[in-house]
Amino acid sequence: QVHLVESGGGLVQPGGSLRLSCTASGRTFSSYAMGWFRQAPGKEREFVAAISRSGSITYYAASVKGRFTISRDSAKNTVYLQMNKVKPEDTAVYFCAAGGAIVAVTKNADYWGQGTQVTVSS
Repeated sequence: QVHLVESGGGLVQPGGSLRLSCTASGRTFSSYAMGWFRQAPGKEREFVAAISRSGSITYYAASVKGRFTISRDSAKNTVYLQMNKVKPEDTAVYFCAAGGAIVAVTKNADYWGQGTQVTVSS
């Protein structure tokens, strides 16, 4: 069992930056590929970014590639999502996720956080 807690959401202006954090507790953090998903009002949840267990492989949705960066710190059991040049369409609840393999995480996950709201508005 893995417990995930996100933080760092909030209100940010278009073109600004925000960093989300997700801290994991429970079983060994390094055993899991990690990912971020988001869900905007009235829309289905969508994949944003994922990182392998070692941190050497990352995947991004086309809509965020070049603007967002996923990383992980095994010493802190934490995965990050650095969001740069944000747009109003990035507004959503962002969820942290953990899975057994990076491919699985890009499509779905075994464990989910409770979500953190990100609002991009002037």
